[in-house]
Amino acid sequence: MDAGRGRSENIDPADQWVLNPNTGEYELRLSTSAPQSPRSPVPGPRGRSAPRPDGTTARPTRAPGRAVPPPRRRGTGPEEPPGRRGRRPRGTKAKRALLWTGGSMAFVLVAVATGGYLYLKHLEGNVDTIDVGDAGASSFRKDEAFNILIIGTDKRTGEGNEGYGDKNSVGHADTTILLHVAKDRSNATAMSIPRDLVIDIPECRTKLEDGTEKVIPGLQDVRFNRSLGESQRDPGCVMDTVKEFSGIAPDHFMMVDFNAVKTLTTAVGGVTVCLNRPIKDDKSKLDLPEGESTLEGEQALAFVRTRKAYSNSSDLDRIKVQQQFLGSLMRKMSSSDTLTNPGKLLKLAEAATDALTVDKAIGGVNTLKDIALELKKVPTKNITFTTVPVKDNPAEVVKATVVVNEATAPQVFDMIRNDVSFTEVKAQKKKEAAAVAARLKGPKADASEVRVRVLNGGAASGSAGFQLTWLQNEAGVTKSENAGNADAEQAKTTLEYAPDQADQARRLADIMGLSGSALKPGESEPNAQGLPTMTLILGKDFKGAGVPLDSSSAKTPDVEKSTADKVQCSG
Repeated sequence: MDAGRGRSENIDPADQWVLNPNTGEYELRLSTSAPQSPRSPVPGPRGRSAPRPDGTTARPTRAPGRAVPPPRRRGTGPEEPPGRRGRRPRGTKAKRALLWTGGSMAFVLVAVATGGYLYLKHLEGNVDTIDVGDAGASSFRKDEAFNILIIGTDKRTGEGNEGYGDKNSVGHADTTILLHVAKDRSNATAMSIPRDLVIDIPECRTKLEDGTEKVIPGLQDVRFNRSLGESQRDPGCVMDTVKEFSGIAPDHFMMVDFNAVKTLTTAVGGVTVCLNRPIKDDKSKLDLPEGESTLEGEQALAFVRTRKAYSNSSDLDRIKVQQQFLGSLMRKMSSSDTLTNPGKLLKLAEAATDALTVDKAIGGVNTLKDIALELKKVPTKNITFTTVPVKDNPAEVVKATVVVNEATAPQVFDMIRNDVSFTEVKAQKKKEAAAVAARLKGPKADASEVRVRVLNGGAASGSAGFQLTWLQNEAGVTKSENAGNADAEQAKTTLEYAPDQADQARRLADIMGLSGSALKPGESEPNAQGLPTMTLILGKDFKGAGVPLDSSSAKTPDVEKSTADKVQCSG
């Protein structure tokens, strides 16, 4: 019996928690085989005493070795927030639990908090943690954009996995996705990283099981999947590698092995996939017809791992299939069939957390819950799947690996770093349109009358000087000056102006291609002569002197992408 995990052998944890329709609470119900006193009352709601016939109360009984959740303090925690102590309509708490647990998981690995507030401490005990030191953030912040590196390893741990992966694998980075969630939670981008991408792996520090640190030398021009496992490289080394080649720093990681796909798909009752043609792979024993099929367990794992079933047997083809599969899993997890089935939700929570390893900074129960709730805010229609733009490795005659495509990858990396969505978010477009209408319409001053201070707030070094030269010599904005560096870096270029400078602001916006949202009504600053002057801060989106900053210069790059809300067929 595993008392620490609150369940006995051969007992499904989902069967131990039962919704009481009279109270709207989940109760820990013991099996009939558990030793109990004949006079013991049926356990009541969690943390509350059961009534005796004489009107007194007794603490809930439990079978030896069974874990009973601790009593809940009134007015604290998500079950009873302050100000809501009165009687609630029947079922309110159950509905809230379902909202917290279902639909919030954007990806397989982020299913960690599907249990909501139900026995979260138990779920926390399921999750393994690794200390990655400086490779990741020291904490999770709910008010900021964040990047989670999702790592699927090819380590053959777990029952029934002997036939998958490299027989002697120490657990390489077999499937890797960088998940970026926007600061305003309006969108997210999931960028797949090919395992056969040739990059440089930087030197990294790992902490061994005995507590000692090991410095692992870097490698040049090797496959990305070697950033994990080999020479005792841990997920922190994978995080360092992603930052090295993309410039995007992962804040945290979540890692699973083969069991995650099998257990999660079984927990939700199967995932629907769609194929353009029949596929058959003798190696993975995958045999599927054209059209839709529902997969779970071993068959689901075979589907996301197969490469031989496709024309060129490449990892890039497999990535497309995996993205389609994850989108389907997301839709299934947020479906009403899952949301209204407490047993399925609890099985999903057990499956997800049992398969999960994370960095220590997010291993706590409250942090895992916070991540889940933040992910729940992102609409599936605005979750974009894409892949690192690559091209065939020019150093190879027989093409087996790929390298970063320098023509298109930098813009993709910039968009993720600068929190720019790959999807058309209607609310943002309406807000932008209103800003443009309100701020860009009206008379424009002559360029020679525009007074502006130019500051560098995150653009390339020297940008303020180059832009100033262009404004004076090419655009006729002679009343301009270089004011050095801004106090802080910012993602977007902005122009702040006083109300009586609106005509100057419209002229400069016209010259530079600034959008309405870039114009910030506020106060003017004095220039070197003490005259009121607008302030132009060049952000990270600044592309160079004279390069317009309108939508034509910031359009979504021409890369393959899909969104999580749409069913797509592959193969």
